[in-house]
Amino acid sequence: MPDLDATPVRLAAVLVTAAAGAAAPPGVDRHDFLRAVAEDTYEIVAGLELVTPVLVTSVPGLDDLVWPGTPVIGIAESSGQSAVRTAFEALAATCPDATQAVVISADAPDLPPLLIGKLFRELGRAHLTVCQAEGGGAVAVAAPLPLPEWAHPDLDAPDTVARLRAAAPGRRMVATGPGWHRLRAAEDVSRLDPGLEGWENTRGLLSGRTLRSG
Repeated sequence: MPDLDATPVRLAAVLVTAAAGAAAPPGVDRHDFLRAVAEDTYEIVAGLELVTPVLVTSVPGLDDLVWPGTPVIGIAESSGQSAVRTAFEALAATCPDATQAVVISADAPDLPPLLIGKLFRELGRAHLTVCQAEGGGAVAVAAPLPLPEWAHPDLDAPDTVARLRAAAPGRRMVATGPGWHRLRAAEDVSRLDPGLEGWENTRGLLSGRTLRSG
């Protein structure tokens, strides 16, 4: 566990897997949708202060989505462990000076940056913090680097918080922050609020389609 009194070196990693294109509505190319939501989610983390953005992806050919100088880490999706643990391990190996990281699912293109900041702040009292997803699973997980051995976060497991708390060696090691939504099926596109700023690439791709109002 890093010294929490020291100034943390923080990473914010967008995790892109093939599933990020699953919510493409009929008539929208799945890979185009994946690229749009991934770029919008990356733009969120790239705008954070005192945080280094990273793209961790099992989908090749996404280097052009990020700003010059942004680390792009390729991973293989493995059935042996969750892509989230693989992402944390890759971050620790690639960026050895980093002491904290948050891994964010790429299918959250309208995630408020404030929620990411809250996850980092909670690490002052917990070993892991989770932004839970509406409908189960998680949008993001923040943790110290290296990730504790007992922690096997899975953004897609409906009971991911319960699993982490059961595995933790002590009480109150796993905290939760405010939740948000992910785009995991075509009907989830209706969760996007046209009144919220950002998600410009997804907005442009879905131009002309009915989104919620108000």
